[in-house]
This record gives sequence, structure tokens and C-alpha cells, in this order.
Amino acid sequence: MWLFNSSIGRKVVMSVTGISLILFMTFHGCMNVVALFSAKGYNMICEFLGANWYAVVATLALAALAVIHIVYAFILTIQNRKARGNNRYDVTDKPAKVEWASQNMLVLGIIILLGLLLHLYNFWCKMMFTELAGIGNEKLAADGFYWIQKTFKDPVYVGLYIIWIVALWFHLTHGFWSSIQTLGWSGHIWFKRWKVIGIIFVTLLCLMFIAVVLGFYFNCAPSLCGCNGCTCSAECCIDGVCTCNLGDLCECSKKCVEAAGACCGK
Repeated sequence: MWLFNSSIGRKVVMSVTGISLILFMTFHGCMNVVALFSAKGYNMICEFLGANWYAVVATLALAALAVIHIVYAFILTIQNRKARGNNRYDVTDKPAKVEWASQNMLVLGIIILLGLLLHLYNFWCKMMFTELAGIGNEKLAADGFYWIQKTFKDPVYVGLYIIWIVALWFHLTHGFWSSIQTLGWSGHIWFKRWKVIGIIFVTLLCLMFIAVVLGFYFNCAPSLCGCNGCTCSAECCIDGVCTCNLGDLCECSKKCVEAAGACCGK
């Protein structure tokens, strides 16, 4: 089948899987923004997207898309290197019209893959996998807000996530218009327009992710300031993060107040 055997077919598969993953990232980014404003709202979404059959099916589908996209990226890279042969060593000056992201897609892809594995470890393994396997604390497995607080109060993770998001920006700004071009949706007039649309869209998408990371690291997310009349005790805190009522912070717990940057104590 030409989709798998030809270079153009492989690029079409790369484009379709890439656009599908961008759409998922858009949903994921919007979902994460909810955590900035409401712990309850975010955990309601997490509960809805818990270890139900449709969530498991969607997870498997996303995993398949990601694996296909990554595998085809390596195949096309190897194919392009073989096509150039030893000639790729003859020219040391990089063409001015070729984007930096285009020249370094393999490096960016490796960074993104490592970041994805880290993200799966920090969230998927501790939430959906824990619930499916029936291990660990069932309450914490459903408390996405807790895991966001715990992960993004660590400066090492914050730095790694920022690097990951920056790599995503370079990768997606190039991949967005490249996918559109491969699918034949950009003529001479629309080529530059799609590039501008892609840069704006991907920039806003990455800013959503960065806002969540920095908002929780600097304790300035509005959701961290909502005590909501909670009456829990200090025992509700795990590693300095309040777990009462699935993530809501409370003024009655000294540790929770400290975790919220003393916001609830004002």
C-alpha cells in the first residue's frame, strides 16, 4: 500500500497522526487551564476521564498515534540520510531559507519523546495506571490537582517541563504548516497564511502549558487561593499538599496554607 511503501505515503501518515496529536494537545491544554482556576472543576474532568472503558480506548488510540508518528519520523529521517549519501558531508553551510526546526527535527523529536515519558511517569502512571492496576491510594489516583501541585513545586521538574514545551513549540510550528502542505491544503497564497496561523496557534497552546507550570510553581494560580470552607485537619496534607476534598486547599490546615503560599491565610 502506497501509504506505507512510498515516501509521500509515509509523509501523509506523519501529517495525519501529527494533526491528530495536536488536536489532543489542544484539549489537554484547555483541560489543564481549568486547574489554574478550580481544583474541583479539574478533578471532575479527571474523574470523568478516569479508568473507564472509553478512556482506556482513547488512551490506546493516542498511544498508537504517537508510536506511529515517532516510528515514521525515524524511518523518514533514515530514508533522507540514505538518499543524500556522503553528499551531506560536503556542505557545511546551512541554507538560509531552511528553518532551524526543520534541520533539527530529529533532536527535537528525541527531547519531546523523553519529555513525554517523563509526563507519563508523573501523571498517567500515578493516576490511570494506578487505578487500573488497583494499587496505591485510590483517592490520590483520582486527584489530578494533587499531582499537579506535587510535580510543579519541584524546580527540577519545572525546568525539564519548560525545556520540553520549548522543544514542542519549535517542533509544532514547523510540523503544523508542513502537515497542511503535505495534505495539499495550502496553495501559493495560503502557504504563508498557514505558517502565520500555525505560529499563533502553537504559541497560544504552549503558553497554556507554561502558565500551568509556572502558576503552580510560583503559587499564583487562583485555584490555590480557594479555601471553599474546608474543615480538614493537618493530616490531610501529603508532602505539604492538601488532599482534602480532592485538592481544595483549606485555611484550617497550617501545612495547606503554606503549600498555597499563605494565600488562604490572608
